[in-house]
Amino acid sequence: MQDLKIALIQSSLFWEDSTANRAMFEEQIWSLEQNVDLVVLPEMFTTGFSMEPEKLSEPVNFNSYKWMVQQAQQHKISLTGSCIIKEGEHFYNRLIWVNPLGEISHYDKRHLFRMASEDAHYTEGTDRLVVELNGWRICPMICYDLRFPVWSRNTTVAGALAYDVLIYIANWPAKRTQAWDTLLKARAIENSCYSIGVNRVGQDGNGIDYSGHSGAYDYKGDTLAFSTDPTVLYVTLEKNSLMDYREKFPSHLDADLFEIK
Repeated sequence: MQDLKIALIQSSLFWEDSTANRAMFEEQIWSLEQNVDLVVLPEMFTTGFSMEPEKLSEPVNFNSYKWMVQQAQQHKISLTGSCIIKEGEHFYNRLIWVNPLGEISHYDKRHLFRMASEDAHYTEGTDRLVVELNGWRICPMICYDLRFPVWSRNTTVAGALAYDVLIYIANWPAKRTQAWDTLLKARAIENSCYSIGVNRVGQDGNGIDYSGHSGAYDYKGDTLAFSTDPTVLYVTLEKNSLMDYREKFPSHLDADLFEIK
């Protein structure tokens, strides 16, 4: 079974400047030191965590969509991150997933961070996304979603789990770092999967500090990669190890059954 190679780009962001942020990430993608299958960018990577969607949003298939497609096709990678998108009369904190062929999937953030009034400016998503990449099933989510284990629950259908990897992209403040670190490990353990978190560093336009703590954890909660610095973290996920663990410790077969209403 093929291993999965991922680059996690942990960076500061130019506040509400999509052109500068796309240029910065383009340079970092061109400068990758390893060949990877997937590149992961932070939440709202074009603007920072802004509550100004009226002036910052883009329509579907506009600049950021096109830029992500271009990068994915040029580098033959899958690429993901979230942007502020307007569709109809609604604004979304939308995770965009582009595969090497330029095909696009998306996930709209389900849990909007009311403590920053995100729920007053954006519309919540209703559907979870699971994408396939080189035989892996990946479930990408956004920041505050991390606090809600029911939404990310790795459900079982005919004995098989829904996904192999959870990815959380974030603008998660430094003052709540302990929760971020703890919950990323918990999501891995309870779902018998790899768990990855990609956060930003630096300070945003509201004076909020971010300390990174991007990392990758295996199905037992053990750390595979971690950093607090502006950097690119490289991690290789091993499919055989994951499947062996699930076979020897099939806790998912004893999981409680429920439905999200």
